[in-house]
Amino acid sequence: MAEGRDPPAPGGAVTLALAAAFPALGRLEPRDRELLEQGVARAALPAGAVAFEPGAACEHFLLLLAGSVRVELLSESGREIVLYRVEPGETCVLTTACLLARERYGARAVAETEAVAALVPRALFERLLASSAAFRDFVFAAQASRLTTLLALVEEVAFGRLDARLARRLLELAGADGAVLLTHQALAAELGTAREVVSRLLKDLERRGWIRLERGGLALLDRAALAAFAAAAAR
Repeated sequence: MAEGRDPPAPGGAVTLALAAAFPALGRLEPRDRELLEQGVARAALPAGAVAFEPGAACEHFLLLLAGSVRVELLSESGREIVLYRVEPGETCVLTTACLLARERYGARAVAETEAVAALVPRALFERLLASSAAFRDFVFAAQASRLTTLLALVEEVAFGRLDARLARRLLELAGADGAVLLTHQALAAELGTAREVVSRLLKDLERRGWIRLERGGLALLDRAALAAFAAAAAR
């Protein structure tokens, strides 16, 4: 997250926000917490900005304070799939993996909304990882949690029915009013398939009376039917 990066602000608003968003870091020993507060920096990205991309060097441990960042994988043919989203109070599993393995990024991250993150430089990350049991527990607990999510994604893509996955994803993405403000291309990226396939499946759901296709998105008309369809297909 190089864009919009501010200089370190030890003891300031960044560290207060960090403590509020990541209470587990409060278990650090005083000396380790002081090191973190002195070394952390703030980064801000406008909506739509790229946080990192394939081949970029990984130099900071990322802790999201506000906004939403989408991490997606792109194929050589141009197809893409959303791997996961980083929300406030979460870390980025790919960033952590790249730091641990000293490798470059293999995917892209895009700010879906205006995003603010705390950045821990690589040297400080490695120092805390080596010296602080509380920091190690925090890092590896976050990795384990996200790994479970990624394994579920692999299972869905490999074995799940695409129409059921789409129904389930629409339920997850819909607002309180039932609106899903995503294009067919964006939905295809969510599922790791082609736009034409998603368009065909959406038209089928519309024929069933469960959704209504609209310009730039769609509206859910029967959440219960979509949920029942997704559940039945998963069995």
